[in-house]
Amino acid sequence: MSNVRNLINITDLSLAEIDHLIEIADDIVAHPEMYNEICAHKKLATLFFEPSTRTRLSFEAAMLELGGSVLGFSSANSSSAAKGESVSDTIRTVGCYADIIAMRHPKEGAPIVAAERTTVPIINGGDGGHFHPTQTLTDLLTIKRKKGRLNNLVIGLCGDLQFGRTVHSLIEAMLRYENIEFILISPDELKVPDYIKEEMNKAGVKWREVTRLEDAMSELDILYMTRVQRERFFNEADYIRLKDSYILNLDKLKTAKEDLAILHPLPRVNEISVEVDDDPRACYFFQALCGKHIRMALILFLLGIK
Repeated sequence: MSNVRNLINITDLSLAEIDHLIEIADDIVAHPEMYNEICAHKKLATLFFEPSTRTRLSFEAAMLELGGSVLGFSSANSSSAAKGESVSDTIRTVGCYADIIAMRHPKEGAPIVAAERTTVPIINGGDGGHFHPTQTLTDLLTIKRKKGRLNNLVIGLCGDLQFGRTVHSLIEAMLRYENIEFILISPDELKVPDYIKEEMNKAGVKWREVTRLEDAMSELDILYMTRVQRERFFNEADYIRLKDSYILNLDKLKTAKEDLAILHPLPRVNEISVEVDDDPRACYFFQALCGKHIRMALILFLLGIK
């Protein structure tokens, strides 16, 4: 419908563009006063058809810190979707009121439909079990800040690897960097989908699956924990049986590297014990802060503001 730039999947960005976004995010931290009014009179619409705390609030905080303003809704029930309005119609309407849209939807592919109908940039804030590109940008910025690099890493992904959209997006992103190895830690019921395995094979990266966290811990540079998501299960009994499968505590960290970085997209339920929070390797609240900085950079990038 238009030539606007959208972000639906992390692969919509080149490596050079990701590096550029990380540079902007770092400059925002170094020189915050330069960015205070840079989006004055610009409006961000947050269309969240599915609940969110960090993603929605970090988008809103990002736009407010850039001097812009925010409008939108935080659940489908508080929008005309409750009356049966289509995503396409919602997007076309909101595009009349806002300069950029951040959208989360429970249905895979909804942001693609939105992007076909938009006159302003669309940012995918998560679509079902599919993609979550701004979380991936957050993860990349966190890894870069903590490890100083985005190559030569052994990355452990633990928990719900089947439905976890943050896991799928992070794998997609890291496949493009050199000398990356994945260790996939999950119960048999929650393994990474076959299409992701095919992509890893096609990219020629090393990967293996284990069912015990302890079997991978000593090798890891990054440990990416995820929760077992109740809302992705059709069977409550399966959820209850699996939800406590992988709980990270200090005892499990005994064999871990001194400079391990522990990431989690949050919200946490009980998969990371609170005793880990004070360990210097715990990076998940720092990660939430990185999320604001990278979304500020992304808003500027998609609006074409230098």
